[in-house]
Amino acid sequence: MKRKNSLAAAAVLIMGWMVPSDAMALAPTPAPDAVAARCNGLAALRLPDTSIVSAALVPAKAAETTIAGETPGYRSFCRVVARVRSAPDSDIGVEIWLPAQDWTGVFHGNGNGGFAGVLAGGYSGMVDGLRRGFATATTDAGTAPASPLEGDALIGQPRKWRDWGRLSTHVMTVTGKAITRAFYGRDARRSYYTGCSTGGQQGLIESLYYPADYDGILVGAPVINRTWGHAAVLWDYAAAHRAPGSLLSDAKLKLLNKAAIATCWRQGHGLAGDRFISDPLSCSFDPAVLQCKGAASDACLTTGEVATARAFYSGPTGRDGKASYFGWLPGSEMPDTFGWSFLQTPINGQPPFGALFKWVFGADWDWKGFDFDRDMPAVDARLDPIVNDATRGSLEAFAARGGKLIIYHGLADTLVAPGQSIAFYERQAAQLGGGRNLADSARLFLAPGMMHCGGGTGPDAFNATLGIPPRPPADDAKHDIFSALIAWTDSGEAPDHVIATKFSAEDTGEIAMQRPLCPYPRKAVYRGSGSTRSASNFTCTGPDDR
Repeated sequence: MKRKNSLAAAAVLIMGWMVPSDAMALAPTPAPDAVAARCNGLAALRLPDTSIVSAALVPAKAAETTIAGETPGYRSFCRVVARVRSAPDSDIGVEIWLPAQDWTGVFHGNGNGGFAGVLAGGYSGMVDGLRRGFATATTDAGTAPASPLEGDALIGQPRKWRDWGRLSTHVMTVTGKAITRAFYGRDARRSYYTGCSTGGQQGLIESLYYPADYDGILVGAPVINRTWGHAAVLWDYAAAHRAPGSLLSDAKLKLLNKAAIATCWRQGHGLAGDRFISDPLSCSFDPAVLQCKGAASDACLTTGEVATARAFYSGPTGRDGKASYFGWLPGSEMPDTFGWSFLQTPINGQPPFGALFKWVFGADWDWKGFDFDRDMPAVDARLDPIVNDATRGSLEAFAARGGKLIIYHGLADTLVAPGQSIAFYERQAAQLGGGRNLADSARLFLAPGMMHCGGGTGPDAFNATLGIPPRPPADDAKHDIFSALIAWTDSGEAPDHVIATKFSAEDTGEIAMQRPLCPYPRKAVYRGSGSTRSASNFTCTGPDDR
């Protein structure tokens, strides 16, 4: 199978939203009439506050090899779409795919992306769940007619904000499990959740506030502090646009990236030949080293461009000079999809994801007049109790019932700051009596060079639920992080590393390199001999080794 190179080629990714470009190759198996009748019969299912919009059997489709390449197939499944309306202003969409044959007894929930509003946000994870024989579900988070990048439709809709920030994933889970029970005649024996970005936030909410919903939860790049996460994007956009000559062109971004990698390599935080930084958290890089000494050119940064780059690295900072949130790490300065160039690009004339501020200040809100010291307290006063629940709560109840949580985050992410995942993990460790106690129930994997949920110059193929198929096949727990979670939940074997793959840029399916991802605070360290393209020449080391 050819590996689709880059996020744009593989799928459309918007804050964790990826429309599937890959599925699984299965021979078509004609469904018995009884299965079709049982599926169609779900249209008459009665559940509290729920209406079944449609229920129909989708026939299996075999994989095909054509002149255009391989077209993946899928197994037959019962597709059910439902709407849950538990309050006048609440309307949560749920979709579930139920394998017509060979159900494994597993329920699988999936997250969405951005402002959600569409069911397709969870389809790539559902494709992987269906391949594994899981009953697999997603939700639009109750925010329709919003879309992942556009949230203006939610102005003046506080119940939809709450559904998006806290309630909708639990509703999806309860409804999805009830439909699963009705179709198969028995309850699921296991339940797993997967999601990235907004989907990552949804998974953390489940672990913190609905600990009985899932046995295992896999979340990537979770949006933990929603208000300040959007403020960070606004901060970057304002830095690039408030004064002429401050915008960073693609050429300047490439210049910055090259200089950051070289600087961090000299400090011992990268390897020669790598196009990414192994440990950007430990690297110190000042873009002023690139400041023009003479005339402006693509080989140097102007004073305004240096100021913009510094703002991106520092993150929102108050007038007192103290950091209010996290910035982006050295090595993340890429003009790729959802890189630094995206943070400078207006969407419908406003900063990316700026609609959240309109919820507080109204439809006429103008970013140009926004003052972070003055206005962020108003934003938090209005929205923090509604959309920031992931900044609070404890994993204690989830851990006590044997739940397992894996968080992963790309260190070159420029939509959700990696620092907040580390802060979340350390906060939970303190609450549970230390990192060793937390490691029995939760682990954090940081991926050098990986951007938001995938992509970037570092090894990013280790999660089949995002449509980026790992190698070997996706049921290998050392190469697929979802399989590692399943093995941990089922057998108690905690993952001590996951192997991430970088495929060649030529879209041939050839492996360019593999590196181990280690559970935080351990890091992958080169043994000193052998190819740096082979994961076997690295070992996970950390503070305990001293």
